[in-house]
Amino acid sequence: MKTIALDTWPRADLYRFYSALDYPHFSVCADVDITHLHQQCRKTGVSRYSAVLYGASLAANNIEEFCLRIRGDQVVLHEKVHPSYTVLQDDNTFCFCETSYTEDIHMFFRRTKEAIQKVKENPNLKDEPGRDDYLFISSLPWVRFTSVSHPIHMNPVDCIPRITWGKFSEDQQRIVMPLSVQVHHGLADGFHVARFFELFQGWADSVKLLPS
Repeated sequence: MKTIALDTWPRADLYRFYSALDYPHFSVCADVDITHLHQQCRKTGVSRYSAVLYGASLAANNIEEFCLRIRGDQVVLHEKVHPSYTVLQDDNTFCFCETSYTEDIHMFFRRTKEAIQKVKENPNLKDEPGRDDYLFISSLPWVRFTSVSHPIHMNPVDCIPRITWGKFSEDQQRIVMPLSVQVHHGLADGFHVARFFELFQGWADSVKLLPS
C-alpha cells in the first residue's frame, strides 16, 4: 500500500470536487455476454458464482482506480483488493464472506469454496475492522435488472466499489448477465468503469477452465 501525493496527483481537483458532494457515488449497469463463460462452467462443473466472482475481482485488481481508498484526508493505493461478498443462507437471509484474492484462478476457487463452507457454519455480517482493501460484491440471481442502488455510509462517505450481477438469461442465442458497478466519483470516472466492463468481457470471452 502507498499513499498518494495529492499535490502531484493528476485527478486531485476531481477528487476534491466530488468529495465535497453529499452523494459522490455513481453507478453504471450494462449487460455482459457470458456465453463462453457459461459453456465453460457447464463443461467443467465450475460454479458460475465463483467464476463471475473471480472475473469481477480480476478486472478490478487490474484497474488502479478500483484499488484507491480514502482514509481521512489521505488517499491510499492498495496492491490488491479482495472480494467481500454475500452468501445466501437456507432461511433466505444472507451473510458476508470474503476470499483472499489471487490471480491463480484455481487457488481462488478453492479459497472461495472453503470460505463459503466456513461462513455457512458460522454466519456473520461483519468485515474485518479497520480494513478497506475490499470490493463489496453481491448477486441478485432472480432478476434481470437494469439498475441497482446500494446503501452506503455517508459520514464519512464509504469509498469501496460495489459490484453486483443479476439473472443469467438467453438473448438471441447468447447468454447475457446484467452487471452493475458503483464507485466513488472522486476516485474513478466513467472511463475506468468502462475499462472494468471491457476487462471483464474480455476475460469471459476467453477463459479456459479446468474441471472442478
